[in-house]
Amino acid sequence: MTERASAGSAAKRGTTARSRSRQRAVEILFEAEQRGSSALEGIRTRRESTDLQVNAYTQRLVEGVIADQERLDEALSSYSRGWSLDRMPAVDRAILRVGAWELLFQDDVPDAVAISEAVALAAQLSTDDSPEFVNGLLGRLQQVKPTLLA
Repeated sequence: MTERASAGSAAKRGTTARSRSRQRAVEILFEAEQRGSSALEGIRTRRESTDLQVNAYTQRLVEGVIADQERLDEALSSYSRGWSLDRMPAVDRAILRVGAWELLFQDDVPDAVAISEAVALAAQLSTDDSPEFVNGLLGRLQQVKPTLLA
């Protein structure tokens, strides 16, 4: 994962608490995948050994992605064009899982917000091509959301 901006600079730009929560959730999920460890263990480690705050929304996102990962991965794989999930950059998988979870399961987050926040994270943390890819894939999930939740 390339660090284009630190959490400190994110706060200076005036990002919302939820935006920072999303970024932390992506970081925790990414790190867990890279280390082959539990994302919940990553939350515990952050709480015990760092100054980084893991707030309730970050934990909710991580727990939601873990609980629904099979459904999320199936949907992302089914609607991705030209990329299998395992070929995607790991940071993109984490961003897409968080974005898709909010899109599908977090009723208090408008669809457009879930998508735009994921696109912003892709622009900040991943490759130059990732924002367009994330936008397109989450946009397709939004279109078929009623059938995915049926």
